[in-house]
Amino acid sequence: MYTVTFDQVKREFRVTLARELFAVVEFERQGNVFVITSTKVPESLQGMGYGKVMMERVLPEIEKMNGKVLAKCSYVVAYLERNPQWQHLRVYTRHT
Repeated sequence: MYTVTFDQVKREFRVTLARELFAVVEFERQGNVFVITSTKVPESLQGMGYGKVMMERVLPEIEKMNGKVLAKCSYVVAYLERNPQWQHLRVYTRHT
């Protein structure tokens, strides 16, 4: 099972993928908008579908917080374009 940790101080979500291995979604928060600036999957796990796992765990957490997503990370932009079920979370400009 993959667990998600929301760290408001570090401005990141961490998704536990394997023992001692985490995917990280970095963000800036502006009101209810999570401006996702960077995503990282450990090098040893890249190309194995863990980017998708990361997004499938983080987006529901943002949704539970009544948040929206402004994608500044190219991976997140591409993921959202390929997955229309998350379009209701997407915004294209910053809200203040």
